[in-house]
Amino acid sequence: MRIGFFGGSFDPIHLGHLILAEQCREQAQLDQVWFVPSSMSPLKQSSTVGSNRQRLEMVQIAIAGHRGFQASEIELDRGGVSYTVDTLRVLQTSHPDDEWFLIIGGDSLVNFSKWREPEEICRLAIPLIYSRPNSPADLSVLRPFVDGARMKEIERNAIRSTLIDISSTELRRRIVLGQSIRYLTPRAVEKYIESNGLYVESKTPRE
Repeated sequence: MRIGFFGGSFDPIHLGHLILAEQCREQAQLDQVWFVPSSMSPLKQSSTVGSNRQRLEMVQIAIAGHRGFQASEIELDRGGVSYTVDTLRVLQTSHPDDEWFLIIGGDSLVNFSKWREPEEICRLAIPLIYSRPNSPADLSVLRPFVDGARMKEIERNAIRSTLIDISSTELRRRIVLGQSIRYLTPRAVEKYIESNGLYVESKTPRE
């Protein structure tokens, strides 16, 4: 199978995440997209606002009914700082017959050289780069870490994405201010946030 690895805090998951995942699934002809909530990002050391369980449950609620989407607990179960290369190694070992694609935004690509073992990441999974229509990602950032054949694959699979300007930070900010998040996240996720009292007293929202 062709599987897209979509990592992030998902704190909370929103429609922008879901639209992007669907565009990646369709354009790259992926069989599945795996949503992988991180335990702790190495580039974002402050703790998340939602607990691991709550963030996972919100992802599961958001993707329920989509046969091409799956939630993975691999990084939450491992705990500690979530390094993408470590997760990809485990996935390659447990699913050796599958082809992996790493979904990365153009904004994150800028800091790709700071990730742990970027060359190994590109060997384990084909970077699937998305960017805004009027702000194409600089794919040349990846050239030091791949050979010519891999670079052509990356360029061929680049995603033409229609991104919605929504962020988890903005959702949390609106909740703190008592503003509506209707139509920014699935209604079932919105109700989950309300029923669990999430983010209401958050003082340090983060993406």
